[in-house]
Amino acid sequence: MSSIILAAAAAAEAPELAEPTAFGFNAGWWIALAMVVVIAILLRGNLHRTVAKSLDTKIALIRDQLAEAEQLRKEAEALKAEYEAKATSADKDREALIERAHHEADEIVAKAKSEAEALIDRRTRMAEDKIAAEERAAVEQLRAAAADAAASAAAKLIAERHDAATDAKLVDQAIGQIAGG
Repeated sequence: MSSIILAAAAAAEAPELAEPTAFGFNAGWWIALAMVVVIAILLRGNLHRTVAKSLDTKIALIRDQLAEAEQLRKEAEALKAEYEAKATSADKDREALIERAHHEADEIVAKAKSEAEALIDRRTRMAEDKIAAEERAAVEQLRAAAADAAASAAAKLIAERHDAATDAKLVDQAIGQIAGG
């Protein structure tokens, strides 16, 4: 503890150091004076106008950029609305096209069905006509065969039962019918 007391006593006895000054002003006053002079020079040299003009130019540039950005935003919104309208229109066109395709497909199916039915009817009629023609031909052929068989049987019977005298008598009757008739 005694060392603390000794240090305090030594400090009390030591002379204070004087702060350096020039013309009676210390360093803080000289710095303040320099600042006042610099500000006065700046104000006297119209630097504040140059700075203000530069700031006004930047403000005008920023306003122009903001106006251009606003215009671009409006154009982008208009394009967006236009493309949304086109997309909506394309959806409606697509739906109409699909509806038309379904309608045309239904018409094609109905037409194909009616044409198939007509073709079946024609083929059925042709088959029926062919069958009827074949039946008529078969009946004709059967009649012809029956007539041939009957003629041949009649000829055979006539040949067996008639002689020359009976034939002469029949010929005379036939001539008499033709001459009288």
